[in-house]
Amino acid sequence: MDNSPSQDDPGQPTVPAPVPLAKPELTPQPRPEANAPVAQAEMRVSDADRERIAELLRDAYAEGRLDADEHAERIGAAYAAKTFGDLVPLTRDLPAHRSVSFDKPPLDAAAPAPAAARPLPPARHEAPSVVAIFGGAARKGRWRVGSHLTAFTAFGGVEIDLSDAVFESPEVEITVTAIFGGVEIRVPENVSLLGSGVGIFGGFDVREQTAADPYAPVVRVKGVALFGGCNAKPRRGKKLKEWVRKQLGAE
Repeated sequence: MDNSPSQDDPGQPTVPAPVPLAKPELTPQPRPEANAPVAQAEMRVSDADRERIAELLRDAYAEGRLDADEHAERIGAAYAAKTFGDLVPLTRDLPAHRSVSFDKPPLDAAAPAPAAARPLPPARHEAPSVVAIFGGAARKGRWRVGSHLTAFTAFGGVEIDLSDAVFESPEVEITVTAIFGGVEIRVPENVSLLGSGVGIFGGFDVREQTAADPYAPVVRVKGVALFGGCNAKPRRGKKLKEWVRKQLGAE
């Protein structure tokens, strides 16, 4: 005799039918917009931005805040920088460090009134030679440069900046000797720059240019770099204000 409970037995609990699970709706993730703002540190830098940082580094080197190795390393990194994030660490520990601002004035903002022009200080007289041995030497600012200038460095660095110099001759010849060291030369962008040097286990780079004004001064760079380097180029944004022909009384 079969004593198993019948399927129709009311005392047996009813098993509910399985309920199909609903698939969760996938919410599409927003894609980054093509015109989304770029972080400040990722903004690309210009040649003027690199030159501004290089100028701060040269000032720090001339003041003794950086040694020759630190100066050379940071200068190289400044000129190789691609973004502002690459430039900021180079001057973070220097007093001249300034944070980069991307704020632009509104288009309808009134232009600031020009400041009254101040009389230029008299140009100082300097020796016709710049020497650095196991250290650094700099010649910059408003100084008088004659027809000949000599730069010598051994295990050190020399910087010659003619951007604000007063030219006393229509042609300036700079003779460079760099032994296990470096020489940097900057000239105004509106003068002619010529060069012919020799690099032996080193580099001798002169970025030549011819000024549009035929009466503009001519700077010639020559010499030798032995296990060192020489770099001469125009400084963009800097123009010679006192022309040689005016100083000499020429028409």
